[in-house]
Amino acid sequence: MSFTEDLSLFFADFAVPVTAGPVSGPGILDMPTEIVADGTVLTTDYRLTVLTSDFGHLVYGDTILVDNTTYTVRELMQLDDGKLSAVMLMR
Repeated sequence: MSFTEDLSLFFADFAVPVTAGPVSGPGILDMPTEIVADGTVLTTDYRLTVLTSDFGHLVYGDTILVDNTTYTVRELMQLDDGKLSAVMLMR
């Protein structure tokens, strides 16, 4: 039995617009603050969850526009079955 999933539902409530070159689509941006250096430094790590089919071509150094803010790609990692990817960003 074949199973067809609708991944657009994953982005329904929290998605922001994402553009990389000619490709546009939804993404979920997380910006958790992390404490490093034995609790003396706070840093923000930018993580964008996107559809791999839309943004799986991104590589280190690519520029990406997320909710009208420009970021640079640090790393692209496929999640679970590879249909979604996490894009680690820097500002």
